[in-house]
Amino acid sequence: MQGVLNATDVRKEWGKFIDTVIHERPGIVKRNRDHFLALSIMQAKALLENYHFKARLIQEDDGSITATLENFDLAVNASDRYSARKALAEELIEYANEYFEQFPLYFNSTNRQSHFPYMLAVSLQENLDGVLGLISA
Repeated sequence: MQGVLNATDVRKEWGKFIDTVIHERPGIVKRNRDHFLALSIMQAKALLENYHFKARLIQEDDGSITATLENFDLAVNASDRYSARKALAEELIEYANEYFEQFPLYFNSTNRQSHFPYMLAVSLQENLDGVLGLISA
């Protein structure tokens, strides 16, 4: 890996490291055999900009809308399309919170590891409208 910084050097120049990551470029840091990536929020959002959710909306016999997300086990029912999308967004926020609270469990599960960039994209949104913007129907 090119441009890997030693953790000891980063610790000595912590403020400079943060300023570089925020204003210039991401940083890769090595501590012993471990490596980690430091990104600004703006860089992370750019990295994840193509991670969106595809909703499937089904009109029920009673006129309500059932909404599901492709590749995710989430389903909601609401009175109209907007309310169904909003309920999906709320479910995504709850799932993202749970995903990160129990990160080792979810990330190391073969059927949920692929959810990681999506959950990070959800977590980076500033509000419910931001999450709604990730859902297309």
